[in-house]
Amino acid sequence: MTPYVADPVYLNGRFLPLAEAAISPLDRGFLYGDGVYEVIPVYSRKPFRIDEHLKRLQATLDGIQMANPLSAGSWQAVVCELIEAAPWDDQSIYLQVTRGADNKRDHAFPPASVPPTAFAFASPLVTTPADVRAKGVAAITVPDLRWSRCDLKVVSLLANVLARQQAVEQDCAEALLIRDGFMKEGAASNIFIVKDGVLIAPPKTHLMLPGITYDVILELAEQHQQPLVVREISEAELRAADEVWMTSSTKEILAITTLDGKPVGTGTPGPYAAQMWQWYQDFKNTVMRKG
Repeated sequence: MTPYVADPVYLNGRFLPLAEAAISPLDRGFLYGDGVYEVIPVYSRKPFRIDEHLKRLQATLDGIQMANPLSAGSWQAVVCELIEAAPWDDQSIYLQVTRGADNKRDHAFPPASVPPTAFAFASPLVTTPADVRAKGVAAITVPDLRWSRCDLKVVSLLANVLARQQAVEQDCAEALLIRDGFMKEGAASNIFIVKDGVLIAPPKTHLMLPGITYDVILELAEQHQQPLVVREISEAELRAADEVWMTSSTKEILAITTLDGKPVGTGTPGPYAAQMWQWYQDFKNTVMRKG
């Protein structure tokens, strides 16, 4: 363990106070959004599905031809130090890697001698209040204006930010992205629907982020013999669904009960969302007990 540091963050091999952490204004993450990130939930001071998060981090780095500055074991050590230093039992660990800072601005990659910038910090895990979960949330649909590599978890999220802000301005929790007549995902979540008792999930393609929670839900559906189909979901099917869920590492499973001002199904969270949420809690608690 490194010497005690108040309010620590990790930056390029050092743990230091957040107020002292600084990067060059020529860092390519700042100039171009040329970087990748991960968000790892922590329950009772244990990181959840950390191996899967680090594998996705590596896959995104590979996808944008960027070197990983740390091994998986070293990243785990960083995460564990941040968890230990933080005052909260339930946390969110943010990891970010950029292509570093050259001495000039140029779209082309910098020389191999320029090291990546590696940054990580902990914050309290913000969970959905029970009354919100019981009521469900509202969402809107918007055109999907993102690029063609949505499977990469990169920091250049402007299209997602604009979609999410559009939802916020309409007092909604999420914006569902429609491309060529099909729903791909949310601005900051994966989306599932239920129709006639069948859980339907969009397939993993270059137009959807492969969510860690998405994978857990598919595993739980198979384990509990919940009827499941993985295929494209049309906008018409989305609007006719009995249930619509948004899922993410921090939101877990949250029912969308209003879409574009109209009720989804009965307008209340459905039984399948409630059942999957309970399965998820049971699975999470089992994993945390095993450590």
